[in-house]
Amino acid sequence: MEIISHLVNKINDPTGIIVGDRYEFLLDIKVEEDDELYTEGGLELRVIFASDDENGERVVQYYFTEKASRDALDFALEDDEEAEILEYCKKNLA
Repeated sequence: MEIISHLVNKINDPTGIIVGDRYEFLLDIKVEEDDELYTEGGLELRVIFASDDENGERVVQYYFTEKASRDALDFALEDDEEAEILEYCKKNLA
């Protein structure tokens, strides 16, 4: 799995459910054709990332979508992949 590009937006949370600042990352993901995540239309990972003094920086939620159809895919990240995504989000928070 390789992150090709990303978009990041700060999200307003009027409910206050998630403590701290909340951001949405849209990660353009490249995977090999033999990977179970591979789709011809491309793959995107939507990540909700939160940051505050008490809880630190963390991935709150994520899900994969097929770029062409925008259909959600039911896959989970492995622990090392989730750690990689967390570090990527930390580095690329504007």
